[in-house]
Amino acid sequence: MTPLSTIRNFSIIAHIDHGKSTLADRLIQRTGGLTEREMVRGQMLDNMEIEQERGITIKAQTVRLEWPAADGNTYTLNLMDTPGHVDFAYEVSRSLAACEGALLVVDAAQGVEAQTLANVYQSIEHDHEIVPVINKVDLPAAEPERVRHEIEEVIGLDASEAVLASAKTGIGIDEVLQAIVDKIPPPKGDPEAPLKAMLVDSWYDPYLGVVILVRVMDGVIRRGAQVKFMAAGTTHLIDRVGCFRPKIEQLAELGPGEIGFITAQIKEISEARVGDTVTDARRPAAEALPGFKEVQPVVFCGLFPTDAAEFEKLRDSLYKLRLNDASFSFEMETSAALGFGFRCGFLGLLHLEIIQERLTREYDLDLITTAPSVVYKMVLSHSKNEPAQTIELHNPADMPDPNRIESIEEPWIEATIYAPDEYLGPILKLCQDRRGIQKNLTYVGGRAQLTYELPLNEVVFDFYDRLKSMSKGYASFDYHQIGTREGDLVKMSILVNEEPVDALSMIVHRATAEARGRGMVERLKELIPRHLFKIPIQAAIGGKVIARETISAMRKDVTAKCYGGDATRKRKLLEKQKKGKAKMREYGSVSIPQEAFIAALRMGDEG
Repeated sequence: MTPLSTIRNFSIIAHIDHGKSTLADRLIQRTGGLTEREMVRGQMLDNMEIEQERGITIKAQTVRLEWPAADGNTYTLNLMDTPGHVDFAYEVSRSLAACEGALLVVDAAQGVEAQTLANVYQSIEHDHEIVPVINKVDLPAAEPERVRHEIEEVIGLDASEAVLASAKTGIGIDEVLQAIVDKIPPPKGDPEAPLKAMLVDSWYDPYLGVVILVRVMDGVIRRGAQVKFMAAGTTHLIDRVGCFRPKIEQLAELGPGEIGFITAQIKEISEARVGDTVTDARRPAAEALPGFKEVQPVVFCGLFPTDAAEFEKLRDSLYKLRLNDASFSFEMETSAALGFGFRCGFLGLLHLEIIQERLTREYDLDLITTAPSVVYKMVLSHSKNEPAQTIELHNPADMPDPNRIESIEEPWIEATIYAPDEYLGPILKLCQDRRGIQKNLTYVGGRAQLTYELPLNEVVFDFYDRLKSMSKGYASFDYHQIGTREGDLVKMSILVNEEPVDALSMIVHRATAEARGRGMVERLKELIPRHLFKIPIQAAIGGKVIARETISAMRKDVTAKCYGGDATRKRKLLEKQKKGKAKMREYGSVSIPQEAFIAALRMGDEG
């Protein structure tokens, strides 16, 4: 068992692209976790194909390192590399709960950004010791002194002893390791007390079953022990105990303060709930650990297979995906236009995009995604058959009769935006157009810090993309929910050939409904191919049409065989064709290609 005084548990927190995973690579390399030859690629802890391609961390990863420090002791360092994107803040909060300290990585050229602040405040809530590391000091644009001053001014942390490093070239890595040993406190725990371990993460391995990442608080967890999961109430026999270095290494036991994994022949991930307390079945702990707050999906959308025969394959794929992602939820739904599918809940648009891409790549599925929507609270008035009630609406297609709706509440967020001064005008206009309420505007180190309250409905579509494009990528964005507020919201339906397409229906604010509807029908006119009959495309609120476009029919030249002669012959043929087209329009069905659905939903404000 490792002595408590030589253990250091820490996570690496930072904004996106400030070099967390590269710093983790250098620490692994410097402590001999992997040899030069085994470091086959950068970001060793980002082992998902999609993580490597996009250069982002999606899942928090852990690794145990050994470091012989200057004082002659060998220290065990448990490192947790965390995601930087706002959609994966849930992964960050879980990792921080298992640590006593954090390395705060700040880019020497970019400085403090929105997600840096969000992660630091989470870390301070856990009462962590924070060690600032100013990374990328080898860049020509690096200004470490300005960034040092920014950390002190914006975050309020003493940065006089901040370590200057370059994770890419290896500058300052020994100083980072020494700072971890000197500044981060060792964990507390009693090896004689009843076992109490926190379940930090769980994922499915096709060979080992469910693998559970634990942080031991008190007691010792051993191979062959009978353990109980306190929240789930299930009992399991542990068959494997180990840690990641980053390769799997099996151990006989894990003592207090240690982070490692266990397997116990668990087949269902639902039995290993994140935040649960693992204790000894024979000598259980008196009370469970506080755990984590339940994750709440923010954005909902429908996923449907393009080929109805692939429905079962989609169901199996979603179950497998949920094994590795506790924050993703789904339930079955049906649609008149798209058949059987699933209503899925996500933490944000990037999360939605990642899940969709993983389904397409890893499970070879062809999918149609409906318009993303948020959860609305509706107060329905009393009717003959039903009493007054409050309901939650996830899918705009299920919206009840507007005459029964007394009020609709939508979720609001508080957004923090950092941007260089020259892009401030367009960003302010974007926030105003999205019904934003400005709360604060201050300047920090030559950059504007904006605080806005915004309806989440206006953010989930393409707010982040537009913010990035209008600031040439320099703006950073972070948000948290601040509850719900009443709004003048209506359901906008899209009708193609006078048939409603429920996959394209959405809830919008009455003031922006006409512009949204016009943009949507114009886009669909370009995307839906011409048929042999005329197709009207309409956007409607209730029975009132607010925008319309018509796709003209493809026309066969029926008069081609008439050479000269009386004009009545031609007119007769054209009249016959006209009647045929009217009949065709009555019975004909319009096929909307999958690309049209996706492109129409990526509408934005260009329409």
